[in-house]
Amino acid sequence: MSYSKTDLLRLKDFYQNQLLNDTVPFWFPRSIDTEFGGYLLMRDQDGSLIDDDKAVWIQGRAAWLLATLYNTVEPKQEWLAGSKAGIDFLNNHCFDTDGRMFFHVTRDGQPIRKRRYYFSETFAVIAMSAYAKASGDEAAAEKARFLFGKCIEYSTSSSLLEPKFTATRPSKGIGTPMIMINTAQQLRENIGDPRCDEWIDTWITEIETDFVKDDIKCVMEQVAPDGSIIDHIDGRTLNPGHAIEGAWFILHEAKYRNNDPHLIELGCKMLDYMWERGWDKKHGGILYFRDVYDKPVQEYWQDMKFWWPHNEVIIATLLAYTMTGDEKYATWHKMVHDYAYSKFHDAANGEWFGYLHKDGSIAQTAKGNMFKGPFHLPRQEWYCLQLLNEYLEDNKNVVSSNLDVTHLNYKK
Repeated sequence: MSYSKTDLLRLKDFYQNQLLNDTVPFWFPRSIDTEFGGYLLMRDQDGSLIDDDKAVWIQGRAAWLLATLYNTVEPKQEWLAGSKAGIDFLNNHCFDTDGRMFFHVTRDGQPIRKRRYYFSETFAVIAMSAYAKASGDEAAAEKARFLFGKCIEYSTSSSLLEPKFTATRPSKGIGTPMIMINTAQQLRENIGDPRCDEWIDTWITEIETDFVKDDIKCVMEQVAPDGSIIDHIDGRTLNPGHAIEGAWFILHEAKYRNNDPHLIELGCKMLDYMWERGWDKKHGGILYFRDVYDKPVQEYWQDMKFWWPHNEVIIATLLAYTMTGDEKYATWHKMVHDYAYSKFHDAANGEWFGYLHKDGSIAQTAKGNMFKGPFHLPRQEWYCLQLLNEYLEDNKNVVSSNLDVTHLNYKK
């Protein structure tokens, strides 16, 4: 199948409507903590609070979202002020005395937990860069660039962070290069930084060289330091949604570089490999974990359907389609879009449920917790809206087809 101009216009309107009239209003303004700053994001399906603790990385994600909406959709003062509430909370409460960030704090910012990785810092980088662009706050821009430098140090020097494992079976994960690619992309596109292009090249090369396995058509989640497969349960475990998120980061970079053909090929190849391994052919949706050799997976939630992989696959398939014109990607996009919005979306209260059983039934009702908040879903709807706006503007003479568009679940 292919998407006609009418289809793409309906999709654009659908994502805009969902973002601005369904997803964002579920979270804001009620999640802004007017007493202590930051955001109260642990919410049940109706929006009621289930906990008032704060996950630091999601504080950064929410501040990024609000500043990005201000920068790209409409300069609403409430979005700018809402982003500032998160930025101020991060600066005032979320850094330890050694300069590293906490992972989990109380409502008023008292530290509870600090993790070995630095993803709180990466999301602070994108939040502060987006806020700096929106507000003109040079201190926020300087802090974003400084933290980006610290993230580079953490990613390249094993001695700076406490190791999670011993040296008996060394490994490395795809999470580091892929999240750093997107961190650099956001920093570059918001306020600029001369380090970004070179480091993005380095991280893409690492993914292509060590994690993408053409011989078995797979993208590994972790490998040995030399890129070889670790033939133990953890080493064999794949996360298709995570790999496909990395695929669209690379496709985004290809687009930034005037449709670089090598990066398009790499990103589409990663998407192809992991769609085949991740799509549940019986029930639909993206399975959470798979084994590279189809052996049993250790984690008991391995066949559940989590919300965020579907957001990433919706982006990746639409991006691949608009960049290549390959009808396969339109078909996949329709499949994942239809599944996700029919299964995860809560028509009564807005936003998405986070966790489904294998058959698509709801596993639990929370909309926000330590790992879920206003990020993957609104980012997907925002990114697809921006992508389609740009694509339709660049292709004003797209020829319409007779494609049935009733599948788009469009509502005014």
